Amino acid sequence: MKYSGLAGKTAIVTGATSGIGKGISLALQSEKVNLILSGRDANKVKDLTGGNEASTKILAGDIKEADYNKALVDLAINEFGQLNYLVLSAGQLGIEALDKLSIEDWNNTIATNLNAVFYLLKYAIPAIKNSGGGSIVIIGSVAAHHAFPNHPAYCASKGALEALVRQVAADYGPEIRINLVNPAQVQTPLLDASVEAFPNPDEILAETANKLPMKRIGTPSDIANTALFLLSDDASWTTGSSFNVDGGFLAT
Repeated sequence: MKYSGLAGKTAIVTGATSGIGKGISLALQSEKVNLILSGRDANKVKDLTGGNEASTKILAGDIKEADYNKALVDLAINEFGQLNYLVLSAGQLGIEALDKLSIEDWNNTIATNLNAVFYLLKYAIPAIKNSGGGSIVIIGSVAAHHAFPNHPAYCASKGALEALVRQVAADYGPEIRINLVNPAQVQTPLLDASVEAFPNPDEILAETANKLPMKRIGTPSDIANTALFLLSDDASWTTGSSFNVDGGFLAT
């Protein structure tokens, strides 16, 4: 095992069907973590069991619904008798200039990126405490620190996560640690959708890597490595912090 203390524990991963959430789910499987995987598309979630139906359970649904988040926690306890880790990776963009953004798209983006985090934390924190404590990783974005054109709801919701992580860390330590990972441009379907906010998306993608100090777009495994470290006992004195895993994006 690469990371200490993970094997045999139980984690819920939201946004597990693609991109960063999928990468983290696969990495946790390799560390022998029992998984509850969440996503909107039931067929895509099923593909992630990897033949390990005994240790990987799926529950498709809408993360914006409070009852669905409670059901994820209940499934973890019923199937594995404990809940130790959360990875909250579900995200929505809501692309449009603020004066043109529909109220529905604003509400859906905030509901996915912020309200859903509140719901899962609300129901999971008592279960994690009853299981002897654990760790939480929320996937944020460098959009908390950098304005992207036509992303008002996304930037606002990701900025709010910074404050929420600090507050939860203060209330629930030492039993529970919580940290935020802020990726920049990672090769995911969400990135492909994000650059559609620009008039020249293909050129933007081609230019991005060369502008980064690391000279490449990130991969889901880049983010998974940081997330698993933060979940593990190797990060036992780390909480309430934000980590920019961005290839140097914020340094430019």
